[in-house]
Amino acid sequence: MIESDVAERVLTTAMGTGGEFAEIYAEDKHSTSVGFDDGRVEQVTSGRDRGAGIRVISGDTTGFAHTADITEAGLLRAAEVAAAAAQRGGPGTAVTSLTATVARTRTIERNPDEVAKRHKVDLLVAADEAARASGRQVVQVSAGYGDSHKQVMVANTDGLWSTDTQTRVLFRINVVADGDTGMQTGYESFGRTAGFEAFESVDVADLARRAAARAITKLGARPAPSGSMPVVIRQGTGGVLFHEACGHGLEADHIAKGASVYRGKVGELVASPLVTLVDDGTMGDEWGTLSIDDEGHPTQRNVLIEDGVLTDYMYDYLRARNEQRRPSGNGRRQSYRHLPMVRMTNTFVLDGHDDPDDIISSTEQGVYVSMLGGGSVNTASGDFVFGMTEAYLIENGSVTEPLREGNLIGNGPQVLRDIDMLGNDFAMGSPGTCGKDGQGVPVGTGQPTLRVKSLTVGGTAA
Repeated sequence: MIESDVAERVLTTAMGTGGEFAEIYAEDKHSTSVGFDDGRVEQVTSGRDRGAGIRVISGDTTGFAHTADITEAGLLRAAEVAAAAAQRGGPGTAVTSLTATVARTRTIERNPDEVAKRHKVDLLVAADEAARASGRQVVQVSAGYGDSHKQVMVANTDGLWSTDTQTRVLFRINVVADGDTGMQTGYESFGRTAGFEAFESVDVADLARRAAARAITKLGARPAPSGSMPVVIRQGTGGVLFHEACGHGLEADHIAKGASVYRGKVGELVASPLVTLVDDGTMGDEWGTLSIDDEGHPTQRNVLIEDGVLTDYMYDYLRARNEQRRPSGNGRRQSYRHLPMVRMTNTFVLDGHDDPDDIISSTEQGVYVSMLGGGSVNTASGDFVFGMTEAYLIENGSVTEPLREGNLIGNGPQVLRDIDMLGNDFAMGSPGTCGKDGQGVPVGTGQPTLRVKSLTVGGTAA
C-alpha cells in the first residue's frame, strides 16, 4: 500500500518542526452490504474506501491530518499539515529506520470479495422463509448481510512497521409478530472476524426461527415487575453490561481524566471474588479480534479483574507512553479519518463453578434476562440503565411467564460486588459496535449465566 522508503520520508517531514512522535495509519477497505425487506432485495451496495491518517505529537499537543490521496505527494502534504498543528520547539528530529513487525497470521478460506452476490442474497432468502414459516403471527421480516476486507499499514517514528489484513462478515435478522396485545419484535445476529466460510458454522434459518420465536413469545408477555430483586442473566447476553458498566471505566483515558470510579484502585477488591474480567483481542474469530490494534501493536489477553481484584487498565500508545509502560493493544480507531483512542476488543467474564440450572432453582423470586438490549452508563459514577429485550419471571425457582420490555437500573461496581452465583456455561454474545466520542468499532462480549443478588428492575406492573 505504502512503500517503507516513502513512509520514512513522510515521517521525516512530519517530525520536521520538532515533533516527538509521528505515525502513519493507512487502510484500503472493500465492503459489501445487502438489505432484504418483505421478501425482496431492497439494496445492494459495494464500495472501496482508501486513505491515510498522519498523527504528530509534540508535548501535550497532537496534530492530525487525513487524506484519500496516498501518493507520496499527498502524504507529504498531510504530514506538513499535521506537523504544523502540533508545532512546538525547534526543527530537526531524525527518524529511526523502519523495522517490520510480524503480526499473527489470520487465514481466510473464502474472501467475501470473491463470493458472488447471489450467494449472499441466498442467505437472506433462507432466513426470510424460515421466519415466515414460524407462525401466522409473523407479519414482517427484514434481514441484512455485510462484509468488509481491509488491508492496514501502520508506521511510526519508534521504528514500527506493521501490516495486517482484516476480514469480517455479518448477518442480522429482525422479525415482527402481531397479536391481540400489539406488535412485538425479535432479533438475532451473527458476526465473525473471518471470511465467507464462517457461514458454514451457522444455520441462518435457525437464527431466523429463534428471532421469530422471540417475537411470538413476547406477544403473551405480562408487565415486568418493578423494584429491587435477584436477577439471573443468561450466558452470552450479559457481556454487554460488563462492557458498558465496567469496561469503559477501565480504559486508561477515562482513568487519566479522573472520569472513572476505578481510578487509583489497582490491587483493591472491586468485585465479587467469583469474577475475573478479561479483554482479549486474540480470541479466535470473535467480532472484536485483531492481529494488531490500530496503532500497529499486537493485541493481547489483558486480565483486568482477577478473583475480584482490579489488576490493570487498558492502554493505547499515548497513555502507555505517559506512564512509561507498554501499550496493551487497545488503541483503536473507526477509520483512517479518526485518531486512535483506548477501546475494548472482546471483553468477557470467565466461567464460574455453578450449574446454570442450580442458579435458577435457588432463586425463589426474581427475573431471568434472556437478552439485554442497549444501555447507557456514566463512567464517573458507574450508574447504568439497560433495556431487557427478552425476560421472564422466576417464581419458586422456575422460569415462568415472559415479561414485557423493561429496564435494569444499577451501578457497575455494585453489580460486580453483588454477583453471588456464576455459571460454568460461558458463551460469547452477538457482535456489537461500541460507540465512544463519535467513533464506532467492532467489539465482542460474553459471560456465563450469573445471578446478581439485588438489582433494580424498572417495570410497569402495579
